[in-house]
Amino acid sequence: MPVPVPQRIAVNRDKDQLSLTYVDTQCFDLSAEYLRVSSPSAEVRGHGPDDEMLQVGKRWVRIQDLQKAGNYALKIHFDDGHDSGIYTWDYLYDLGQNHARYWDDYLAKLQHQGGSRDGDTQVINIPG
Repeated sequence: MPVPVPQRIAVNRDKDQLSLTYVDTQCFDLSAEYLRVSSPSAEVRGHGPDDEMLQVGKRWVRIQDLQKAGNYALKIHFDDGHDSGIYTWDYLYDLGQNHARYWDDYLAKLQHQGGSRDGDTQVINIPG
């Protein structure tokens, strides 16, 4: 089966979401946070099955820039400095198709390890 290649790629105005539209009119809207914590880079995935680094504090990350990587992928630059992941067309399609399952798995790992989508940020409400 041929690799599905998006016909249209767009970053929304707030740069917190990437939209991929395919020839069959299927569309995936993937948040910058989801893409960042799912980065295929060695920094995130590690070099082996037990080397994965759980990403925390990425709730507010934004897409800074996109670059096409040959005819097979996108390189996404995030505003937290991360830019080493190469997102192949196959991988992006997989992230879209399995979004709910992958996101639920990520949230479960985060909870199990006591991590936060907000990182070490503590919010204190002060009465006005």
